[in-house]
Amino acid sequence: MHKIVFVTGNKGKFGEVKEILEAKDIEVIQNRDGYPELQEDDLEPIAAYGAKWASEKLGMPVMVDDSGLFIKALNGFPGPYSAFVEENLGNKKVLRLMEDEKDRSATFKSVIGYCEPGGEPEVFTGTVGGNISFEERGTGGFGYDPIFDYNGKTFGELGNEEKNKVSHRRRALDKFFEWLD
Repeated sequence: MHKIVFVTGNKGKFGEVKEILEAKDIEVIQNRDGYPELQEDDLEPIAAYGAKWASEKLGMPVMVDDSGLFIKALNGFPGPYSAFVEENLGNKKVLRLMEDEKDRSATFKSVIGYCEPGGEPEVFTGTVGGNISFEERGTGGFGYDPIFDYNGKTFGELGNEEKNKVSHRRRALDKFFEWLD
């Protein structure tokens, strides 16, 4: 069994990653200490830097996840600033920004950064397309899940088992598994 430290303060993210990795016989330990986040327009350099920094600091194989919601009508906003926007504005204000928008298409993107001490970071990107709903729906998931509509249901309505089969995070982790093999 592999052992990986997942650096995140987000309990929802940790729960999803733990469930997916344990099915592949990988033990996951949560570290909530965080890492310095680069201010970038793309998620890949943020995840790569975070994984390298944390693996050197902790002296163990480390995984980080930098995710974002990219809304087409808002020119990709909130993108790499998704956690900050969700924390400070929340879903209701994002929905208010979308009130007059006809194009509600959006992409959820997750970039998994992985690094072993002394090594170079690897990044694995997963995306899933959907739409911004007109209202919050569902009590599952976390963050933007109740406003991200995927094939007629929000991620908040899908439930963890179903979401973990199709999510952006799952798609990034599947690429990680391919690389690991």
